[in-house]
Amino acid sequence: MRFELTTPTLARLCSTPELRPLNFWRLLNFIIQRLDRAMLLRNMLVNAIETIKQNALKVQNTSFGTNDTMALTPQQLFEELDRLDISYDLHCHPPLGTVEESQQLRGEISGGHCKNLFLKDKKGKLWLVVCLEGARIDMKTLNRKIGSARLSFGRPELLYEVLGVTPGSVTPFALINDGDACVNVILDEKMMAHEKLNFHPLTNEQTITTASTDLLVFIKACGHEPCIVDIE
Repeated sequence: MRFELTTPTLARLCSTPELRPLNFWRLLNFIIQRLDRAMLLRNMLVNAIETIKQNALKVQNTSFGTNDTMALTPQQLFEELDRLDISYDLHCHPPLGTVEESQQLRGEISGGHCKNLFLKDKKGKLWLVVCLEGARIDMKTLNRKIGSARLSFGRPELLYEVLGVTPGSVTPFALINDGDACVNVILDEKMMAHEKLNFHPLTNEQTITTASTDLLVFIKACGHEPCIVDIE
């Protein structure tokens, strides 16, 4: 049996709104409205994410105790060493930016010659690792030896913000600028076995020789508690 639409049936279909075929332009307008809302929601999410990132950077920068005051000069460091009754010998020389340059130009200076690594771990903690210049340090395993998260070198900007020195002048004496004690200090066990040690006094145009025991006195006077570790 065949079903055929009669004229009255067709009339009812065309006159009933919910049964009437959807107008193309109304459908297009509906889609555009939905797309506009989706785009608005997307822009709101992007702006929210950017705000979260900026706030996170602000927290990270302030958490390191950025130097609001000017970094101390070498002369001010010498005055502090005198106040602590720490004796030292001062040597002047051309700027030394690397260990290799130091070995070539420093001349005959007794005592252990050292290098200093300014590091930041994956959790955001800062570290200053001080060791003999010839120490072989494996960055892949160093974190396990000093008890940190995975390590990488700190940015020069962060170095200056926290310790008030530039690359080539990194030294444990720069801890005098870390008033908030943000930096964890690691001293190599083999280095500390030397009676005398050599470091830059906040500038790579000078070197001072002092006793390893006095180095500990100075670091503790700056509010830090150094850890002595065999880093090799």
